Amino acid sequence: MIGLDLQVRPAGEQDRQAISDLIFFQNHVHRHLDWRHPLDWLGSPYFWLIEEDGRALAALACPPDPPGVAWLRLFAYGGAVSASEAWSALWDLAREEIARRGGAQVAVIAMQTWMRDLMQRTEFDWLQNLVMLEWQGRPALPPSLHAGLHLRAMTESDLPAVAQTDADAFDPLWRISLDNLQRAFSQSISAAVIESQGRVLGCQLSTGKPNGAHLARLAVRKEAQGFGLGEALVAGLIQQMRQRGANLISVNTQGDNRVSLALYQKMGFIRTGEEHPVFRSFVNRGD
Repeated sequence: MIGLDLQVRPAGEQDRQAISDLIFFQNHVHRHLDWRHPLDWLGSPYFWLIEEDGRALAALACPPDPPGVAWLRLFAYGGAVSASEAWSALWDLAREEIARRGGAQVAVIAMQTWMRDLMQRTEFDWLQNLVMLEWQGRPALPPSLHAGLHLRAMTESDLPAVAQTDADAFDPLWRISLDNLQRAFSQSISAAVIESQGRVLGCQLSTGKPNGAHLARLAVRKEAQGFGLGEALVAGLIQQMRQRGANLISVNTQGDNRVSLALYQKMGFIRTGEEHPVFRSFVNRGD
């Protein structure tokens, strides 16, 4: 139970330095795989903290983005509070706010052992594992497309169509908003689309990493799946990386997504053995 001398309240812009110190100095910090820093969410109604004499002891942020889907963007704690105490106090507030504003499915990628252990003691249920794969300079098939399909570099004006492609390709939990796509595009070192008669049917966005790239997003509209668009997009990325002298491309996907795993393995990716469990809870309107 949180002591009477500790305050639990919404976090605001005035708390930026205190929460930044918490993130920097504490060992127990969960951050979502994201294109935004957790502090970018300050000022939203889904960010809370526990403080003592102006010092942040714990913080939690889980804003729905896109609407109806709230990934845990930040959970950090330290000092006088335990993981269970911090989680109970902050998640209770988060759940109430999400329910009051219409509800959402809330999900967590637990990348640290302590976070995995905590989730197993909560109302969150295990959904699936996120698995990691790498391409390390092995030969790959050249990009190949049927007549009428065109692979080209993505431009900023493509992003609304890319967002529609992403929404069509993925279940709601794994979709990303146009705002996040814009951020991903601004941080990308490679971004491409496949179009037919001016209509975007597939896309990839990749960010930089030492010695190569991370394939952050690969999407193909359902109507165009099974015609090699995903392979062509990945092959085009590999071709770019080899031309730049890079020898590493990483990617992650759901462990139960057999189609995605088969595509990457066909293109020369191998599983690294690294896996992270995904947990989910449904918060209904008015709960």
